[in-house]
Amino acid sequence: MSYSTESIRNVALAGHPGAGKTTLFEALLQAGGAVQTAGSIERGSTVSDFDPIEKQRGHSIDAAIASTDHAGIHVNLIDTPGYPDFRGPTLSALAAVETAAVIVDADRGVEYGTRRMMEHAKTRRLCRAIVVNKIDHENADVARVLDDIRDSFGPECLPLNLPADGGARVVDCFGSAEGNSDLGAVADWHQKIIDQVVEINETVMEHYLDLGEGGLSGAELHDAFEQCLREGHLVPVLFCSARSGAGIKELLDVAERLFPHPGEANPPPFVKGTGEDAQTIEAQPDPKAHVIADVFKIVNDPFVGKLGVFRVYQGTVRKDTQLFVDDGKKPFKVGHLFKLKGKDHVEIDQAVPGDIAAVAKVDELHFDAVLHDSHDEDQIHLAPLNFPRPMFGLAVDAASKGQEQKLSTALHKLAEEDPCFQVERETETNETVIRGLSDLHLRINLDRLKDKYGVEVVSRPPRIAYRETVAAKAEGHHRHKKQTGGAGQFGEVFLRIEPLPRGGGFEFVDEVKGGTIPGQFLPAVEKGVRQVLHDGAVAGYPIQDVRVIVYDGKYHSVDSKEVAFVAAGKKAFLDAIGKARPQVLEPIVDLEVAAPEQHMGDISGGLASKRARINGTDSVRGGEIVVRAQVPLSELEGYAAELKSVTAGRGRYSLDFSHYEPVPGNVQQKLVEAYKPRHEED
Repeated sequence: MSYSTESIRNVALAGHPGAGKTTLFEALLQAGGAVQTAGSIERGSTVSDFDPIEKQRGHSIDAAIASTDHAGIHVNLIDTPGYPDFRGPTLSALAAVETAAVIVDADRGVEYGTRRMMEHAKTRRLCRAIVVNKIDHENADVARVLDDIRDSFGPECLPLNLPADGGARVVDCFGSAEGNSDLGAVADWHQKIIDQVVEINETVMEHYLDLGEGGLSGAELHDAFEQCLREGHLVPVLFCSARSGAGIKELLDVAERLFPHPGEANPPPFVKGTGEDAQTIEAQPDPKAHVIADVFKIVNDPFVGKLGVFRVYQGTVRKDTQLFVDDGKKPFKVGHLFKLKGKDHVEIDQAVPGDIAAVAKVDELHFDAVLHDSHDEDQIHLAPLNFPRPMFGLAVDAASKGQEQKLSTALHKLAEEDPCFQVERETETNETVIRGLSDLHLRINLDRLKDKYGVEVVSRPPRIAYRETVAAKAEGHHRHKKQTGGAGQFGEVFLRIEPLPRGGGFEFVDEVKGGTIPGQFLPAVEKGVRQVLHDGAVAGYPIQDVRVIVYDGKYHSVDSKEVAFVAAGKKAFLDAIGKARPQVLEPIVDLEVAAPEQHMGDISGGLASKRARINGTDSVRGGEIVVRAQVPLSELEGYAAELKSVTAGRGRYSLDFSHYEPVPGNVQQKLVEAYKPRHEED
């Protein structure tokens, strides 16, 4: 069908693992006529989980996109992974939609994945809806689940429909006040919704108080409802069963009547320029304006090459359009334009504002690239997403000689596809290190490396991502003088250093007076300092959170050269660090462990032995408990196997980087002693 921006609804399905996102995705596609039969996870026939590893494991590890049409609207659906190990694709998908539908299991209620996704969507200023799935299950307690939702996320969470007949069907409580449900009289909930909606707008409230509900026009109610969604004043709760189909058509009806189209939602946070000159701009969903689109997903397909999936924010992308990538000067031609249906690519002629489409075989594409058709849009980018920092690492080597280049190419293709998977080359240890969000995250990528690119690796734990800093102010000085016949080398630098707050990074300050170091040599001094920043001073780890102030020096009109001031800056910095109480910092992570309640003692005891600080516990429906703690990352090597053993395979955990803090003195001493032999060999 041909459709306009006003007809588009972009919805991401997110939530806790096992809540039924993929099954709901299939049911919605079937209800809209996009597929004749809903796929099955058990049979490996779903549209979204088409990767062989997803079929093998029975859960999503990447975001999948498909669309369907219903009642005159075009719905772009994104099925996202629930496991926190694969948050990269999930957070990327949230940047491309107006509505986040957070799925809740009616058996288990609100879980830690539910809270995490609600918070991400709120931070991104998305319209949020909560979809309670599996309402017909034997253990479903819909009244308790609704109470759980309202207790967790506020009284603004109100049902737009209600389960009836034990979850066999749902009844409308927004457009109707008639009838009964499994949660009581429809009229009671209808009144709560109307009261919540009308109080968002003074004009609507006045009309309502003067004339009653019947005096409100449909346009007034729609505009007020849309404002409620946009401002988070109302979070709709919708009930359904993806398995039986109860509430599925009604969910599409709600999307058609009430979910925002791309012109109604909060404007995306675009920025033009960098630094102090950066300006916030709004893309306008005008099909005739210059094109602005953002690439939120990269797929390296062995058959069609690199595929860039993008959301159009402004203008219309057509076949044969010439588009620029970021600030590139040479455009590429859109030879083929696609809509995605899982692994299948359906060719289309155009993508209007708000739509999601893809182009293939454009090597310059990368995650978060901005596509545009005019140099007026140079230096435009979306405000960056707050991705979790990948802290788990493995050092990898090709299992077979001669495959080193193939391994490097394949790893970088995997990194292109997942913003939370990184590849680093540790020059000091000559290691290739891959970093991700968990051991599972890394192991899945190693499986993909083998299955997709035919590369097998051997892996081993790498060095932990320690950092160095200083705890005091100090001064440093070095005179570099070298005479080897003819012109020599001369440069002298005086500097002082001081610690910055944790997370302060690095600052280089020029306070040289009277030209004692000519301006052309100051970049060389900074270059020497940065060499130490990269290589470390006491244990071989990068230095952070330090300010370097160069305030004096000397030069020679003939012998002073850049190389002399690089050396002088480097040695002066090292001299100062040695006097400034150098410290080694270790990464501390926020850890959440979920397991059956009876294992609480073993889990707490195990964490206490790892220098953990336990911050609290939460009880979850079904006899589970969630333990929250902060732990040094170095203590978590092998924790996946340990937790599996302690909980008989029923425990799971997730972690996020929290901060850096100094290691204990005995640990620092070991790291320094281990570095000395390597440093002396160099």
